[in-house]
Order: sequence, then C-alpha cells, then structure tokens
Amino acid sequence: MKDNGGVQTGQRPVVPLHRPVLNVLAASGPTRAVALVLHGGKAHSREPVEARHLSPARMVPFARHLHRAGRKHGLAVWSLRNSVRGWNGNDMSPLQDAKWALQQIEENHPGIPVFLVGHSMGGLTAVCAADHPQVEAVVALAPWLSPETPAERVAGRKVLIVHGTTDHMTSPRQSLAFARRASADAASMQYVSLKGVGHFMLRKVRIWHVLATGFVIQAFAESTGAPVRPARAFGQLLPEGSVHVTL
Repeated sequence: MKDNGGVQTGQRPVVPLHRPVLNVLAASGPTRAVALVLHGGKAHSREPVEARHLSPARMVPFARHLHRAGRKHGLAVWSLRNSVRGWNGNDMSPLQDAKWALQQIEENHPGIPVFLVGHSMGGLTAVCAADHPQVEAVVALAPWLSPETPAERVAGRKVLIVHGTTDHMTSPRQSLAFARRASADAASMQYVSLKGVGHFMLRKVRIWHVLATGFVIQAFAESTGAPVRPARAFGQLLPEGSVHVTL
C-alpha cells in the first residue's frame, strides 16, 4: 500500500508530526467497500493529533465494531488520525486530511463504495467530504453542524444523524435543522434523537454502536449485494422507513 504521509496497517503507526495517519483494518478477502472513520477535535488548534488523545481513541471501538460486522464480507475499515486537532476556520484542516484519505482509498480501491462515520468535528468533516464520487453513505454522530454547513454535499447520499438531547458541545437543534435542510436532495435522511445523552457517547454506548454499524452494514449490503444483514437490534432501534426516531 502506498505511504504518502502515513498509510499503515495495524494500530501503532510511526510518522512525522503534523501529518495525517491512516490505520487500516483490512477485509478478510478482497476489499468490496471501505468505511472511513473520522474523529473529533477543537475549533482552533495547530497541535498535532496523537493516538493517546481522547478524540481518536473514542472512535477505535467504532472501527472495531464495524470491522467485526463486515470484514468477512469484504468491508475494510480505515481510521483517519488528523494532522492537527483544530478545524481552524477557512483552513478546514480535517477536511483536507479527509480528502487526502479518500484519495488513498481511491488509489488503492478505485470505484468501490465508501461510507463515512464521524463524531463531532468528524461528523462535520464527513458531511463536507460526502461529495467525493465514491462516498455513498454518511453517519454523523453528535456532529458539529451549523446553518453554514453545506447541505448539497450529501446530495444523493444516504445519511444517518444521531444526536443526544443534552449535548452541550454541539447542537442537536442544528443537527435536526441540517437534516431537514438536506433531506430533499439526500438519497435518504434519518435522524435519531437520544434522550438524556450528552456529547461524548458515554451513555447508551450500545445504541451508538448498533446504529452506526447497522447503518453502514445496510448500505454496504445494498451497494455490493453482500450477503450480510445488520444486527436485529438495528431494525428494532431504527425501523425501516423511519425518518425521525427518539430513543
């Protein structure tokens, strides 16, 4: 695999600071699709991201959960560690890193479906990067959205947004407003509101995992025809045809 700034397999990459890093959990056989996992951060920071930081560490269980569910059927899971911790205004540093990661996926696996899973700032990154031609679905967990977030980026994509009602770091109200704004052009738009849950996904952990993995696995099966189904719990939490669910 090409190493243009930190594409590595395994969990212990060693690369220079201030460069994005990709950790790859490979499919058991040929790769039929890739889930790209994107972590959160800060509004402004040029500090390099390290594996020990909570934002990337928080997404490791999501990556592993996805990998267990899909690896036998050809789903690879790539986790991006951003170059720096901040969004940094017009620099949109994590978006530039995500575009680099998508380029690596395109070069290694041209034409296959890509599914983006992002938390907080990573949710914003996922939405903004969704216009890449290989991206077919987006899962945004407690995303950092605003009236300025471009809804047209998710046109033609399947989207799931999950947000806790007591999140004081990012706005569930803005997430719902975005969902309504983008629903006309998205291939599908589903919004799940988690009652009494805050930003860091510490409460109702199982629900966060079941929703994120189930949505990706469902999109994966629909895109590739792979003989895999989401866990039964996913259908119970998000019944087919549901648009706005409160749990």
